[in-house]
Amino acid sequence: MFTTTTRSTRRYLAVLAVAATLTATACSAPGSDNSDGSGAKADSDVSTKLTDEKVTLDLYLETGFPIVEKLSKEFTRQHPNITFDIRSDQFASLAENAPRVMAGDDAPDLIRLATIADSADDGLLLDLDPYYEAYGWDEFPESQLEQMRVSDDGTRGSGPLYALGVGYSVTGVYYNKDIAARIGMDEPPATIDELEADMAEAKAAGEQPIMQFNDIGGAAFPFQALLNQYADPAVVSDWIFQKPDATIDTPAAVEAATHIADWAKKGYFPDDVNSVDYTTMVGRFAKNDGLFMFDGDWESANLGKTMGDKVGFFLMPTEEAGGTPVAMGAPNTYIVPAKAEHPDEIAYFLNWIHTDEKARQIVVDDSGAAPGGPASLPVPEVPETSLTHQTLEAAATIGESGVLVDFVANATSGIYANGIRPELQSLIDGRTSPEDAVKAIQAEYEADLSS
Repeated sequence: MFTTTTRSTRRYLAVLAVAATLTATACSAPGSDNSDGSGAKADSDVSTKLTDEKVTLDLYLETGFPIVEKLSKEFTRQHPNITFDIRSDQFASLAENAPRVMAGDDAPDLIRLATIADSADDGLLLDLDPYYEAYGWDEFPESQLEQMRVSDDGTRGSGPLYALGVGYSVTGVYYNKDIAARIGMDEPPATIDELEADMAEAKAAGEQPIMQFNDIGGAAFPFQALLNQYADPAVVSDWIFQKPDATIDTPAAVEAATHIADWAKKGYFPDDVNSVDYTTMVGRFAKNDGLFMFDGDWESANLGKTMGDKVGFFLMPTEEAGGTPVAMGAPNTYIVPAKAEHPDEIAYFLNWIHTDEKARQIVVDDSGAAPGGPASLPVPEVPETSLTHQTLEAAATIGESGVLVDFVANATSGIYANGIRPELQSLIDGRTSPEDAVKAIQAEYEADLSS
């Protein structure tokens, strides 16, 4: 089914693996102080030695993605003096609430935050470059970190490091093999036309073609999956990274939106798609409700356990057969607020996630994503018959011959809740046109940048 070999998967993951665990020692280096409130931390204040005092670390995480919680339990098992106080929120609420939470007097020590540019510009994020130097994160491939750098002019891709990933994800399409067999789908579609033909066959057979959530704008997954094929990926990335004059109001975006509207009219989405949440989507798909589900590799371990060999995964098909594969993907980014009480302990925790053998195995087994880091450490192994093996194979394809594009939902802090969510809901309901939906998303983007 997949042409990428196991060897290529290991080669790609080796590029993302971590250098040998560094001996934890106190580190002192020249640097600037934090008196200007910029989020910088003087190198002389950085320590890579974990305290032996009892410390409770406060985490603000995303609902439905328990990987960091699982990692925190293993960390406490290894370091009993460090415990965690965790609260969670929906993705859109996190994006909206995080700036206020970070600006308060009781900021958490770690936050799951995908949209970092505005908060970095406002001085709310800790500059992690001193830890980058102290821990030797320069051994990480720079392509792994560039999405988490923000320059002085507010654009992403260069400048200080303001976040680290916990798992480095790739998205694609899960499919139900039993339904596929019933409609004569012998292999994953190679083009968008073939994908839509399979949807039509599923609908005709009385099956749900796509299981999708959209209560908070989850239709952004299939929308961007289409956009990535019709547009120049560099143009999409420029918009996400807030490059000057970047726009999503393009013919390619209108074409992608037109497909979403068409799929809705044909009944390819569930009737209640705009009220379906993420957990419900995954639960329905796992119970054989839906031929396809647009989602990421983080769900592979869960689906592999619940569906066994009845589920498969493939990258979004290209417009023409044999085209360059393009996938949404990004580090699952976590930031340290500038006001965090325990930055050294959190930095140690983040470094441990990338270097500890057990932690790296947890990332792969429980999230299905590559563990990240330089190439010196062995890559955790997964059974070749597992769904996670398929998602890692897909990641290998992107790493070797494809293009990885960040999520459009990460373009600004408000674009997901105030632009993408309402416009895609209206598009699916038939209350707006593809052209107007794209124009409205661009208008919200420009409003965010000017505020």
